[in-house]
Amino acid sequence: MTTPTTDTTPPPAAERRSWLRDHSELGVCALLLALGVLVLTDALTMDVDIAQRGPVGPRTVPIAVGVGLLVVAALLAVDVLRGGRGQAETGEDVDLSEPADWRTVSLLTGVFLGAAVLIEPLGFPVAGALLFWGAAFALGSRRPDRDPLIAAVVSFVTYAVFDNLLGVPLPGGPLMGVL
Repeated sequence: MTTPTTDTTPPPAAERRSWLRDHSELGVCALLLALGVLVLTDALTMDVDIAQRGPVGPRTVPIAVGVGLLVVAALLAVDVLRGGRGQAETGEDVDLSEPADWRTVSLLTGVFLGAAVLIEPLGFPVAGALLFWGAAFALGSRRPDRDPLIAAVVSFVTYAVFDNLLGVPLPGGPLMGVL
């Protein structure tokens, strides 16, 4: 009479999931690799004025950033494959045993999406004020006497700095003629 043997080796799919879980930092490597390739592709296909003189041109910084991203991706991948692990969060203001605050995440997501939809018809000053006010509310501020005023000032100052001082045109919306 033979006794049945129990096979304790995990199935290949479970083994693969376990390996991926243990090497999850490779996802960051893949993201850095993709960003590096994207930046290099854009930099190398950029139209450059033929009259440009000198070694430093509009391609120099993007190429350096793209190469840097590829190097960091490769070094991080080597470290992860050699057994390196990221440090767990030990911040004093983070309690890792608590679940995520999905209400705040949802409110912030709604505020950002709302601002993205409203920026064209209302302009940046109004959409930005709603964005700043909504973000403050989502993050816990409950001062209806102060928050809208601060949000409006920050939004209008941001608009003025970008539009007038930096020369980056932002949509003004109905207030375009007033500002």
